[in-house]
Amino acid sequence: MQVDNVSPNTTVLQYLRNHTHKTGTKEGCGSGDCGACTVVLGELNKGQLQYRSVNSCLTFLSSLHGKQLITVEDLQAKDQSLHPVQQAIVDFHGSQCGYCTPGFIMSMFSLSKNEPQANKQQILESLAGNLCRCTGYRPIIDAALSIAASQPILDQFSQLESKTIETLRQIEHLPASLTHGHLTAHSPRTIEELASIFESNPQAKLVAGGTDLALEVTQLHREVDTLISVNLVDDMKSIVETKHHITIGANVVLSDAYSILAENYADFGELLHRFASLQVRNQGTIGGNIANASPIGDTPPLLIALGAQIKLRQGKQSRIIALKDYFISYKVTAQKDAEFIEQIIIPKLKPEQTFKAYKVSKRLDDDISAVCGAFSITLNNNHVSDAKIAFGGMAAVPKRASTCEHALLGQEWNLNTIEQAMIALEEDFEPLSDFRASKEYRSSIATNMLRRFFIEQQNQSNKIETRVTSYV
Repeated sequence: MQVDNVSPNTTVLQYLRNHTHKTGTKEGCGSGDCGACTVVLGELNKGQLQYRSVNSCLTFLSSLHGKQLITVEDLQAKDQSLHPVQQAIVDFHGSQCGYCTPGFIMSMFSLSKNEPQANKQQILESLAGNLCRCTGYRPIIDAALSIAASQPILDQFSQLESKTIETLRQIEHLPASLTHGHLTAHSPRTIEELASIFESNPQAKLVAGGTDLALEVTQLHREVDTLISVNLVDDMKSIVETKHHITIGANVVLSDAYSILAENYADFGELLHRFASLQVRNQGTIGGNIANASPIGDTPPLLIALGAQIKLRQGKQSRIIALKDYFISYKVTAQKDAEFIEQIIIPKLKPEQTFKAYKVSKRLDDDISAVCGAFSITLNNNHVSDAKIAFGGMAAVPKRASTCEHALLGQEWNLNTIEQAMIALEEDFEPLSDFRASKEYRSSIATNMLRRFFIEQQNQSNKIETRVTSYV
C-alpha cells in the first residue's frame, strides 16, 4: 500500500481510525502506557521476517516504510473463523468490557510468532505493557499459556510468509518520503545521506522510535515541520563487540540491545526488563534515550557509570566525547546544530570492577524512575582505586556524584567509608519534589542505594570466598 498526501505528523493510530476506519485498534491513554493501541509490525531482519508489538499512538506513519502492518482486523481468517489467539481469549473468558482486548491479542500474537513455546516469564513480560481495568489478568495469562502449550500456530501469516518477505524486499529500496503542504518527513538510508539532509535542515527533528517526540504532537499539539527518520539507516543498527568495548549503533532498539548488555552487565539487563514496556523497547533506541536528555531517562545513568562515550556526527565530521560531558542542563546538550549521535561506546568491565544499578518507581513494570542509580567500583587490595557513581531523577540532568566519588577514592572498602560517602552524596544533589517523589525521599533512596551496593558486593565476595574454600 502506498500512502501520500497525509501529514507526516499523523500517527499510525490516527491513520487507522480516521483514514482507513479500522477501529479495532483502540486509543486508551494516548501516551504508550496502556497498550490498547498495540499493533504488530513485520520487518526484515537478516532476510527473515521478525514481528514486533508497538504502540500505534507513538508511531509516526512515516516510519512504516518497508514494514508489514498487522492490526486486530487482519487476524481473522478468510472463512471468518477466529485466529487461535482470539479463540484462546474467548475460551478462557479473558475479555469483559473488551476495550483493552485488541491490544492484548496483538501482544499475544506477536509473542506466538517470536516465541511459540513461551514460558510464563516471557508471557508476563510480553503483556506487561497492556493494562486491563475490569477482567483481571489471570484468564488472559491462562489464554497465553494455552497458546504456548499448543502446537505452533499455522495461520495465514505463516502461509504467506515467503510472499511477504519478497514483497518487503521489493519495496525496501524504494524512495521513502512523505509530504503534506509544508510538512515533510525524510527517510535516509545511509549515515552520509542522513548527515547531508540534517545539514540542509538543521531545525528538523530526528526520530527513531518516536516514543517521546510523538507526545509533543499528540498531547502538546505541536506541529513538527520537518521530520528525519533514522529507521532505515542500517549503518546505525550494528552492534560490535571487541575485547575491551561494546559499540552500539544509535539506531539499535532497546530490545535488540538487551542480549549483549545483559551478558556483559547483568544489572543493565535487569533494568531493561523494567524499562517502560516491551512495545516501547521494540521502538525506542539507546541513542534516542540519550538524545532526549531527560533527567529521568533510565539508560544514561548506567552508561555514565560505565564510562561510556558517544560518537557524534555533523556532516562529514565526527567527534567522540564522554557521555558525562554530553548533558549540560535541563534538555540542553553539547550537541551542535545538525549533529547527531552515531554510536555509543561502552567499556567492558575489568575483573576487579563491580557494577550495579537500581531503579525505584511506583510500579514494577512500565513506569518511569523516581530515582535510578548506577555504581561502578574498582577495588585493589580492598581499597577503592576508581569510582563512578551516577544518578537519574536527582538533578536536571543525569549526573555523576563527584563529591561521593571523591570520598571513596583511596579509602578502604568498609562500612565506615560507605557511611562517610553517604554523607558526601547528600552534597552532590538538590533534588526536586514532584508527583513521583519528594526531595527528602529521593535523597534517602540515593544514599541507601550506596549502602545496598556495599552490602551486596560484600555478600557476593563472601560467597565467592566460600566456594573457593570449599573447592580447596
